[in-house]
Amino acid sequence: MFTLTTAAAEQIRRAAAAANATDLALRVAARLDDDGSIAYGMGFDDVVDSDAALEIEGVAVVIAPSSLELLEGTALDFVEYAPGDFRFIFIPPAAAEPAPPGPAKGGCGGGCSCGPRG
Repeated sequence: MFTLTTAAAEQIRRAAAAANATDLALRVAARLDDDGSIAYGMGFDDVVDSDAALEIEGVAVVIAPSSLELLEGTALDFVEYAPGDFRFIFIPPAAAEPAPPGPAKGGCGGGCSCGPRG
């Protein structure tokens, strides 16, 4: 299931009001690129009969059948990407899964040098 965070939903409602698009749904789309990455997109649009229609956090969301599988388990958030730079981000399900238990690989912990070893 595709989800929105509360922050994303609030910003989408504000954007819809500012654009006089409150009667439109938020269309969310995804496609698989040649390199295996997923490209995401969104915008306000009319609902089409074949769309999956969702109501999430008070926002009407539509997804075309071709994007459903790619968006399964994905979340849309609105975050401060850098100081003063707010953006929507798509969080794929793999990024939201906790790391398996066990020793961490790589990284820094107890005063080691994290740079490349030469």
